[in-house]
Amino acid sequence: MSSSYYQPSMDLAKELPLFSRKRHEEVFLSFRGKDTRASFASHLYASLQNAGITVFRDDDSLQEGDRISKSLHGEIEESRISIVVFSKHYGDSRWCLQELVQIMKCHRTIGQVVLPVFFDVDPSEVRHQTGEFGNGFHNCLNKIKGEKDPYIIDDLMYGLVNSENERWRFMHDWESAIREIVEERWRAALSEAAGLAGFVVLNYRNEIEAIKDIVKKVTHLFDKTDLFIANNPVGVESRVQDMIQLLVQDSEQSNDVLVLGMWGMGGIGKTTIAKAIYNKIGYNFEGRCFLANIREVWEQNVRQVDLQEQILFDINKEMTTKIQNIELGKNILKERLCRKKVLVVLDDVNTFDQLNALCGSRKWFGSGSRIIITTRDMRILSRNPVNRVFKMRHMDENESIELFSWHAFKQATPTEDFAEISRNVVEYSGGLPLALEVLGSYLFKRRVTEWQCVLDKLKIIPNYQVQKKLKISYDALNDDTEKEIFLDIACFFIGMDRNDVILILDGCRLFGEIGISILVERSLVTVDDKNRLGMHDLLRDMGREIIREKSPEELEERCRLWYHEDVLDVLSEQTGTKAIKGLTLKLPRANEKCFSTKTFKNMKRLRLLQLAGVKLDGDFGYLSRNLRWLSWNGFSSTHIPTNFCRENLVSIELENSNVKFVWKDGQMMEKLKILNLSHSHCLTHTPDFLNMPNLEKLILKDCPMLTEIDKLEEDIEQMESLTTLVANSTAITRVPFSVVRSKSIGFISLCGYEGFSHDVFPSVIWSWMSPTNNLKSRFQTSAAMSSLVSVDVPSSSSHELSSFLNQLPRLRSLLVDCNSEVQLSIDAKMILDALFATNSKELESTATATTSHLTTSTLVQHCNEVHFQGSKHFFKSLLIKMGMNCQVTNILNELILQNMNLNESGGCFLPVDSYPNWLTFNSEGSSVTFQVPHVEGRNLKTMMCIVYTSAPDNITSDGLKNVLVKNYTKATIQLYKREALISFEDEEGQRVVSSMEPGDKVEVAVVFENSFTVKKTTVYLVYDEPISEKLELNHVPDFNVIACSDDENEHTAKRFSTENKATDDFNQNRKKKNRVG
Repeated sequence: MSSSYYQPSMDLAKELPLFSRKRHEEVFLSFRGKDTRASFASHLYASLQNAGITVFRDDDSLQEGDRISKSLHGEIEESRISIVVFSKHYGDSRWCLQELVQIMKCHRTIGQVVLPVFFDVDPSEVRHQTGEFGNGFHNCLNKIKGEKDPYIIDDLMYGLVNSENERWRFMHDWESAIREIVEERWRAALSEAAGLAGFVVLNYRNEIEAIKDIVKKVTHLFDKTDLFIANNPVGVESRVQDMIQLLVQDSEQSNDVLVLGMWGMGGIGKTTIAKAIYNKIGYNFEGRCFLANIREVWEQNVRQVDLQEQILFDINKEMTTKIQNIELGKNILKERLCRKKVLVVLDDVNTFDQLNALCGSRKWFGSGSRIIITTRDMRILSRNPVNRVFKMRHMDENESIELFSWHAFKQATPTEDFAEISRNVVEYSGGLPLALEVLGSYLFKRRVTEWQCVLDKLKIIPNYQVQKKLKISYDALNDDTEKEIFLDIACFFIGMDRNDVILILDGCRLFGEIGISILVERSLVTVDDKNRLGMHDLLRDMGREIIREKSPEELEERCRLWYHEDVLDVLSEQTGTKAIKGLTLKLPRANEKCFSTKTFKNMKRLRLLQLAGVKLDGDFGYLSRNLRWLSWNGFSSTHIPTNFCRENLVSIELENSNVKFVWKDGQMMEKLKILNLSHSHCLTHTPDFLNMPNLEKLILKDCPMLTEIDKLEEDIEQMESLTTLVANSTAITRVPFSVVRSKSIGFISLCGYEGFSHDVFPSVIWSWMSPTNNLKSRFQTSAAMSSLVSVDVPSSSSHELSSFLNQLPRLRSLLVDCNSEVQLSIDAKMILDALFATNSKELESTATATTSHLTTSTLVQHCNEVHFQGSKHFFKSLLIKMGMNCQVTNILNELILQNMNLNESGGCFLPVDSYPNWLTFNSEGSSVTFQVPHVEGRNLKTMMCIVYTSAPDNITSDGLKNVLVKNYTKATIQLYKREALISFEDEEGQRVVSSMEPGDKVEVAVVFENSFTVKKTTVYLVYDEPISEKLELNHVPDFNVIACSDDENEHTAKRFSTENKATDDFNQNRKKKNRVG
């Protein structure tokens, strides 16, 4: 008798409908009546029934009119297990074989368990259709060959013609097609079923033992130990289906071991849903185990190995195995489970040690296994990668009312007189199942007045049972800084921008970035799509209760004060102590109150202060020097008093204030990161930002009296840390030049422009170019008149372009997106004409004076001069590089610099093509046109230009004014001023190169001062090297010889090789193919 059992992996995508329908029988029994009806099959049927297992017993003596396709297919699909009793004459029954085809289909598609029993027949005879079994099978095949009964033919065809190939065969010769397709299906089903582990009964002597073993196996597979879910499982089914959808998404990996995570705050129902899934799909596995409350058990060190033993018992029913220690248990689990398809649920995991001990590796489990982990800590799931994570959602209003009602009224809806107050309780619970159940049970059979009293109490003191459950997550935090951050958020920072809070917490030395990330992972804090911090109301109340319960009677001894009555008491009685770290009091303007500053005298550790509708009278020197956050809505003074210590402040928020100027003195505030003066309608002067060198966020929204544009522009020029500028609805009418030139500002809201700088700045600059904006006068009056800016023109027309061509000298760079190649040619001509027109002698002399010291920058790499005897001209060579550096770039750069020096004969050596590392394009004059080639496996990284010019000997500059890159294919023009090339960032250089793709027709042109003559221009396109290749200098032996003379009409070039080799055929062919005239 077989001693092993194997169940194939289920196809979850097709299994889904099984979860939503009720099964009629648990076992489908298929057998050949004349062989086993009165003996083995009957005894097995009775034994299964006696064991409490419902069985559908097929009997092929049923009338033939009751067609298989309609009467049995449904029964087979609805059964969890099929037992197939193969006997000597099983194969000569069309009925049995049709059943078997359907059974094996369910086995493959929905994971149905199939147990073959070989009664008085050898499994190999069934697998290969030989012997007496094979004879009967062939007899059955012969019977269907000449079958004419339309009912039988229809029955044989049922579900058979599935593939295109089978359909084609059937259409061309349906009689032979039926026989062929049926035979293929029958043989495949017999072979597959006989290959499964099952039970062999070769004689009647072991029949009784075999039946006992089969019943034991079936009982084990059903494992009738489903877990209790709930008396009223509201919302459970929909969440179970959502979880199963995650399994369905990984159906292609159904044979792999999949690990699934369930993440959410305490009390949200993770365990309940995990139990429901365990019950739902557990029967599809050879074994299953649900480990509950792992966190609690793990804390009792002596019982940790009990969890490992529990897995072995639940799956293998091992009662004798005793595990001595955790490490030994890991090996035992791996050895005992690695060949079994199992379902393991690990409930409430909160440490990596627990996972390592109970689920150390996917290799511990057999193919098709599923591991489900519930946790409050997302980090648990990310460090041990899971295939999918199911984020638990809170109950909606309808679900909440129903669940609450079942506990409060023992019915699905509230009674009429409790309807309104029930909604108030449900709203307080925030869709948390734990709170709904606890509060519902607590309020059961209480009067309405008692309900109202409970609600009033909950606003101050949370329910103990809910508090205890939620506090588990707080207690599990790693250190005091994380707990401090949680309490700060619970009391002060809910709804605030995450980045602002991080700056404040960092100023308090609490390491806000990592702290908030951990709180989010632990389901204690949320961050919405607007980057604002959030927290469930019950978690908020839990945090506040932690503070309250440490000093329930003495308010002044609490570390944080948030409840307005408590704060009013402390401030009025002036009982504040050094225990207080944070305080908030927000009153309506109509109830504004005034307190003496002396009330803060003893609050030496106060670091967070939030006020609204409050006035302070007296010496502001009493306020804590440790203050990091001051939020004072409706600040009534015209300025912050001089004696108020500001040196440690990180954030000052004075919205709706009366300040005209922020402060009189110039106190240095190096720690200040945020300054918010929004809606300060009297503000006329901005503070001296030089005293705030680390300011990152400046908000001046709705300050209509603020007009100091020149001062603001001057200050922003110095504010290298500023990342956010919000100043809409002020008297400032235009965006300062310094804002656009700033390299730090990432977000702007000013003069009607709002968004990220890289999105907004092009529109700002384009607005300057509009003819209606009188650009010329604006440049003349601006304090940044000499500044260089970059302009991106989304689309061009001759009219739009001509409106600012006279301002080209002011532009650092220009990108024009043309509508067509024709428009490109027109625009390019206009730009070049404008550039040449500006090259007057006066501008040349200015350029000479200002650029002679800028010839050794990163991108203008080299300038070489040679003066020939008897000549009035210098010959110059200039190297320009645009793009990103790579190994090939550095090698080529070195080769060029070593050989580009003009000798006394006017010649120099330049490297030629070195495919696939770089490709060369040459042309006489100031421009080169080429088609960008495709180099297999390489990306274009750098473009290098070498320009040879001659100039009068009284000119000392290199003469370069602009570089123009025209892409005819994309209809774009890129213009870069010499100053832009000198200060090129990698990102700007990469922009030039990345815009060129294989097949693009590109022209590179250089513009020099009028007194310069461009002799020759060479362009190198450099490609990155594969990681596996290393290029050496001696791999590039060939050079071109360039010869120049004082005669502008004379220019020669020839090839020179350091080796006696023929010219590379590829280089010659590429030049012919890629040269564009």
